[in-house]
Amino acid sequence: MDTPRFLTVSFAALYIIFVIAAAGAMIYFFLLLVKALKKYINSDEVRKEKKVIRKSLGEVLKENRLRCKMTQEFVSEALGISRQAVSKWENGTSDPSTSNLIALAKLYGVSSEELLKNIIDDNG
Repeated sequence: MDTPRFLTVSFAALYIIFVIAAAGAMIYFFLLLVKALKKYINSDEVRKEKKVIRKSLGEVLKENRLRCKMTQEFVSEALGISRQAVSKWENGTSDPSTSNLIALAKLYGVSSEELLKNIIDDNG
């Protein structure tokens, strides 16, 4: 074999190897993409779990008061505070102190963590 023909055959062989490697890499990345999309699509349950309706503390307090069939007046008397304070907590004008939050949790028969677990963070 003469040298120019040998170089042409060598370059052709290298080109074919390069094309096969590039095609293999493209197929590999395509399969990775399909796997990632499949994982994302199948994570619907996880996304629904995270989409739990978040509420303000006031909404949570009002729901618990109504669930226990209590009036704002009853809650205020039980805690030794004004009815206006309970109203302000429920409409979001102010928040109860830690001691009042613990007292509310006891009054409603839940833990203070239960009252706070799904509230909206005002900072974001």
